[in-house]
Amino acid sequence: MTKSSSDKFIPALVQELQEFAFSQTGSTRILRMLGYGLLLLALFDVIEMLVPPNFMNPAWEFQTFGSLVERVPVPLIGFALIFYGEMHSRNKWEFFSLKLFSWLTLLLAVIFLLLVPLGIGNTVRLNKQSAAQITNVSKQQISQAEQVEQQLSQATPEQINNFLRGQGRSLDGRSPQEVKSQILSEVTKAKSQIKNQAKATESSQRLSLLKNSVKWNLGALVSAALFFSFWKATQWARIGR
Repeated sequence: MTKSSSDKFIPALVQELQEFAFSQTGSTRILRMLGYGLLLLALFDVIEMLVPPNFMNPAWEFQTFGSLVERVPVPLIGFALIFYGEMHSRNKWEFFSLKLFSWLTLLLAVIFLLLVPLGIGNTVRLNKQSAAQITNVSKQQISQAEQVEQQLSQATPEQINNFLRGQGRSLDGRSPQEVKSQILSEVTKAKSQIKNQAKATESSQRLSLLKNSVKWNLGALVSAALFFSFWKATQWARIGR
């Protein structure tokens, strides 16, 4: 390349780099505005979840905890977009907001970290409540079956015949004692089915609760770690202008 051609090439290259830098500045501002918008949308979600509050209710606390964890990608992306480009091409009002957002990431890291023991505690409480509720329902059903069983045991042949007629059935050539034995056998099977169904329901609900608890508690730990890494990486925002 000759000197004259080199002299022409360098200004063109500089101009091209300047144009690229200007285009990057515009794109960066768009990304940051998107970040502010995502944080605002995340705030709307949090308000909707917390209003009306129902603290001390383990079911509400557990579901709200899960909702917060599942929606955490939105504010994480929002913060990442806002902090993009550090202090380059910033408006004056952003200098204070960046410091605020940097400290906010630390606060959110602490909040999500504290949500973990709360989530574990509510998991234990909900599991106990669910088990107690299922046990009470099964006991009531078994008690009703035992009452029927007791009434049938003391029933006379005439009462059994009247009972069948009331249901639109008949002895069909069978003796009342045979029908009584059959019904008592069905009641015994029903009692066994109630117990088995109660155990299956309790096991299914416990598994579902544990799956959600593990997912949400691990999600809270990951979220806390990410927010804390944002805080560490944005020291430039806290010591800026």
